[in-house]
Amino acid sequence: MKHGKKYQDSLKKYDASKKYSVADACKLVKDLHYVKFDETVELSISLHLDKNQTVRDTLVFPHQFSGEKRVLVFCKDDRVQEAKDAGALYAGSTEFIEKVKGGWTDFDVAVATPDMMKDVGRLGMVLGRKGLMPNPKTGTVTNDIAKAVAELKKGRTEYRADKGGVVHIAVGKISMDTEKTAENVNTFLTELDRKKPATAKGDFIRSVSLSSSMGPGVWIDHKDADTKENA
Repeated sequence: MKHGKKYQDSLKKYDASKKYSVADACKLVKDLHYVKFDETVELSISLHLDKNQTVRDTLVFPHQFSGEKRVLVFCKDDRVQEAKDAGALYAGSTEFIEKVKGGWTDFDVAVATPDMMKDVGRLGMVLGRKGLMPNPKTGTVTNDIAKAVAELKKGRTEYRADKGGVVHIAVGKISMDTEKTAENVNTFLTELDRKKPATAKGDFIRSVSLSSSMGPGVWIDHKDADTKENA
C-alpha cells in the first residue's frame, strides 16, 4: 500500500521499530495526527492462539468516545414496550426480521430474547456478515432485556480475534485526553490477559500496536504495561 507525503513525513518523527509505554504511545499517536477530522484511535493485538482456540467477549471502557448506539431488540410483541423503555431504538419480531431479510441494518447492535433465536438465526447471511448476530457469549441473547440494552448504551463493546489471531478494537479518539486513551488501552490489555485460554502455551500476547485511523502504527511494550501501568 502506497502512502502519501504527510504519512511518510510522520514516519520521520519517531522510531518505528521501538516499543513505547502505553502513555508514550498514546501521546505519540496524537502528535503524529495530520488529517483534519477527529480520527479514531485503534489497537491491534496479535495473539498466540492454536487453531481450536478463540477469544471473544465484551467490555465497557472507563472513558466513552463514540455516539450512543442504536439498539435493535428482537422480542415477542408483549416485550416491545419493555425494550423501548430500556432505551432500544427498535423492538419487535416479524416486522424487523423481514426488514433484515431485505438487507436493512440501520442499527449498531442487535439483542434477542432466547425464544426469538430460531427465527433470528436464519438471518445469518445478513447479520453474520456484518458482525451483528446476537450471541449468548456476548450477552446479546438474553431474557434480561433492560440490563443488556442499558450496558450497550453505556458503550459496551464487543471484541474478537480474527482468523489470524489478531484483535482490532477502537480505544478512543484523537481529541480525547491522552490519559483517558491510555486508561482505555490498559483496561483492554488487562481484560484480554484474563481471557487467555487455559490451554494456551507461551506468550499469549505476541505484539501490540496503536495507531490513528490514517496514521502509522506505534509499537507498545505490553509486558511493561502489564507489570507496571496496570499494577
